[in-house]
Amino acid sequence: MLSPELLHGLRNLSLAARQAAEGFLNGAHASRRHGAGMEFSQYRPYQPGDDLRRLDWRLAARSDRYYLRESEVDTSLTVHLLLDASASMNHRDDNGLTKLDYARLLLAALAYLATQQGDAVGLTVLSPAGLRHLPPRADARQLPRLYHALETATAAGHFPDAATLAPLTARRQRALTVCVSDLYEETGEIQALLTRLRAVSGDVLLLHAAAHNELSFSYKGPITFRDLESNQTIQLDADQQRAAYLQQLQHWLRETAQTARRQGFDYHLLNTSQPLDGAMREFLRRRNAT
Repeated sequence: MLSPELLHGLRNLSLAARQAAEGFLNGAHASRRHGAGMEFSQYRPYQPGDDLRRLDWRLAARSDRYYLRESEVDTSLTVHLLLDASASMNHRDDNGLTKLDYARLLLAALAYLATQQGDAVGLTVLSPAGLRHLPPRADARQLPRLYHALETATAAGHFPDAATLAPLTARRQRALTVCVSDLYEETGEIQALLTRLRAVSGDVLLLHAAAHNELSFSYKGPITFRDLESNQTIQLDADQQRAAYLQQLQHWLRETAQTARRQGFDYHLLNTSQPLDGAMREFLRRRNAT
């Protein structure tokens, strides 16, 4: 798997998505199953109890054997991608990528995967200025629309308030919702949104983006931290605070994962310095179970 920085270095989201996703497509195509559908797939020998209407009588006349026409039943679904575009997603890792950069690459790869499965894919960029929403579609022009929306997304401000988010849960539409967020919130607003989406749409896959320098606290010596959303600053000695920080971080991560799973979400922690394969594997696992 290519690293996130190499994919980002391509400077072409369409190419990066295809490069990241193609390794998962071989043997992972699960959007169709054999059955009595409309699109022909293959023949198989007749077995007692099979529906005689599916016998291919012309083949039987030529071969003196009985075969059934197998077909493919389309089991595609709707995939709704959510991008947290609040300012904390501008946090930059040691590899030079921001969480937003990583989220763009990941969601583009998931959109490519879902499209290859025949799914209708939509995207909503969540920002305080309002929602940028592309309704789910399965046509050939949807991927370029999604790529453009991801490429032009910028992160700013706080996570949107409930009034801004209300249109997302106004209508019931069965879908697999995939949310990429760093889960920095003030009063549980991200959890509240996903809980409502699970109630009206069904399955939710929560991909928690965390930078490597956050997870390892790789900073050294005296340093000033600035909150990207409130602009508040704090000065500390990183070497003195590392042990306490890591202990609190692990407690927060455990609590976050437990809370998400209690709400019925599939939760997966992402290290933004690592390749995208873990998140894509989770997506395919969840998609195939839907």
